[in-house]
Amino acid sequence: MTDYPHIARVGLSGIAVTFGETLSDRANLAAIAFRAAVDAANWPEVTETASTLVSTYLAVDLVGTGFDSLQARLSTLLHSRDWLDAAPPPGRKLWTLPMCFDPSVAPQLADAARAAGLSPAEARQQLETARTRIITLGYAPGQPYLGLLPPVWDIPRQTDLTPRVPAGALVVAIRQFVLFAAAMPTGWRHVGQTAFRPFDPDRDTPVLFSPGDEVRFAPITPTELTELEQLGSLGGAQWEPLP
Repeated sequence: MTDYPHIARVGLSGIAVTFGETLSDRANLAAIAFRAAVDAANWPEVTETASTLVSTYLAVDLVGTGFDSLQARLSTLLHSRDWLDAAPPPGRKLWTLPMCFDPSVAPQLADAARAAGLSPAEARQQLETARTRIITLGYAPGQPYLGLLPPVWDIPRQTDLTPRVPAGALVVAIRQFVLFAAAMPTGWRHVGQTAFRPFDPDRDTPVLFSPGDEVRFAPITPTELTELEQLGSLGGAQWEPLP
């Protein structure tokens, strides 16, 4: 059995520090906070960092840099505090996203409700009022995974793929949302739709979200969604600093 946190090579190009075997709030927050601490340390060998669901990744040329010396520094940093009880790093944002949960644009909400053992009205109310954290970005540029939802939303993926959901689709499975940055297939259920685009190469800042940011929804009608889609990729999104 692997002890956590665990330091491991990732080929010759990096190091992963992992805080748990499966996704949990504590392991995810540890990965986010540890990444912020590594960034603050500004080690010259580390050219880039990222956080995944339960790990912090450091991009390091392990051909030109000795693994042992960096492992020792990482171990010292790991032992400097209990990262599983770490507070989120400063500088986070609370995003409010206009989101439409009407079946005309959220065609699998009723199916997701059945999988969760809820009525469509109960499911819609829970999803509309959910406040989640961006636990990681991935799969497509700037694409956020949001969680963790209550245990009732630990629903499986579909057995078949939906051939295509649009950019801005909110999908749900395994206690998480994904907000799609681009149109693509998915095995997750399409339960909401926003005019906000997580990635837009034409914006001054193409990727606006960061792991650790929090997201809540402002429910809107299909008509309001159509109006916001005419206003650009922000789609009416707003943010405020988190304490």
